[in-house]
Amino acid sequence: MLTGKQKRFLRSEAHHLKPIFQVGKTGVNENMIEQINEALEKRELIKVSILQNCLEDKDDVAVQIAEGTKAEVVQIIGNNIVLYKESKENKHIKLP
Repeated sequence: MLTGKQKRFLRSEAHHLKPIFQVGKTGVNENMIEQINEALEKRELIKVSILQNCLEDKDDVAVQIAEGTKAEVVQIIGNNIVLYKESKENKHIKLP
């Protein structure tokens, strides 16, 4: 579980990032969760964009992805979700 200070730090780090995944009308599936998990292992911090044709609520999508990847939801802003998961091999983000 992240503290408020850590979430603020991660939000500032994620500000300049572009979303690298998009959730469309098919929603979240196993393949997407695997790919997001691999990206989190390499980058630790990513953004996921939710397209307007997505039938599910953005909070539900964030929970599904977070549970599937065992990541932390840092922020949901607009149609973007910021996710963080500490990497086992590629640690490059030092949390305060």
